[in-house]
Amino acid sequence: MENIAGTKPALNWAVNISVVFLVVLWLVPTVGLLVSSFRDREQIAVSAWWKSPFPVAQNFAAKANLDNLTERDGLFVIEGNIFTEGGNDEGSIAAFGGARTSPDGTQPGDTAELTRDRTLTVQANGDYVYTSPAEITRAPSIYFASETPPDFSLENYEIILTSDNMDRAFINTLTVTIPATIIPILIAAFAAYALAWMDFPGRGVLIALVVGLLVVPLQLALVPMLQLHNKVGIGQSYLGIWLAHTGFGLPLAIYLLRNYMVGLPRDIIESAKVDGATDFQVFTKIVLPLSFPALASFAIFQFLWTWNDLLVAKVFLPSNSESWVMTVKIADDLLGSRGGDWGILAAAAFISIAVPLIVFFTMQRYLVRGLLAGSVK
Repeated sequence: MENIAGTKPALNWAVNISVVFLVVLWLVPTVGLLVSSFRDREQIAVSAWWKSPFPVAQNFAAKANLDNLTERDGLFVIEGNIFTEGGNDEGSIAAFGGARTSPDGTQPGDTAELTRDRTLTVQANGDYVYTSPAEITRAPSIYFASETPPDFSLENYEIILTSDNMDRAFINTLTVTIPATIIPILIAAFAAYALAWMDFPGRGVLIALVVGLLVVPLQLALVPMLQLHNKVGIGQSYLGIWLAHTGFGLPLAIYLLRNYMVGLPRDIIESAKVDGATDFQVFTKIVLPLSFPALASFAIFQFLWTWNDLLVAKVFLPSNSESWVMTVKIADDLLGSRGGDWGILAAAAFISIAVPLIVFFTMQRYLVRGLLAGSVK
């Protein structure tokens, strides 16, 4: 009874749990990136994204105000409030200390014994009393750990959207991506039809060569291709990067489209040829319209790849800011040489994926059919 059609397999629950686990596994980094995009750099550095709804303990340093220096019972005393003197009206001291190496060694309300018989007392609300038996000529430092409330804002998005030449970078990205998606599709469609339905010597060798090119890392071809482009006069230009993306995308495009076209009904194509249709007419009138799911599948992959590309754009486009695409603009201008501003990086990731998401959800219904091309007969 286990293999009767219409009955559910015994391990159906395990499959469902596995699917849910994989979905959650993929969603967790995305949620973390989204939360981080609304936080500032300091809070990201000291606490993980899942702790973002809770107060964050950070270490700070402040200078005691020498204007409040008084002499009392043979001691020189400075009194004040860390937060009001720093320009903040509120705050909470979690711990404090009188040395940079121990900024949180004493609890609020206790008195810390410092060097040269000096003492420091800090209350939870920021009130402090600094005493010294000798005259204080330089403002002493007070180190403390303060709990700051969660801070969410759109500042990271504003920095990206209002940065200079970001609109130009967006247009440059479209200028690179659209032709770099259309050109390999046009070339691969003709090549796939020839490898699928035309008999000529060496066809099997060409198919094997296409499959072999799928595993060649593009990094190996960057320098030789750039040298070739420089020799023919198209180095570091839009034409050069279009041809580079076309060359890197053609093996997958030909393989995907050829597998789909081979699975088309032979009777339709043979009937068209019997009626006098040429190969070009068969291709344009029959094969191309029927192959739209495969074309859409590759278009999604190629668009996502070229839109998010950084390496090829750095190599084949001029280094001036007028030619920057969005990925180069974000990496070189907004993040700097070290790329440590995670808030900017997270916000930039969500801004840059807006257009690819539109493309994906518009054409995703063709994705599965295109990927499964040639899997069954």
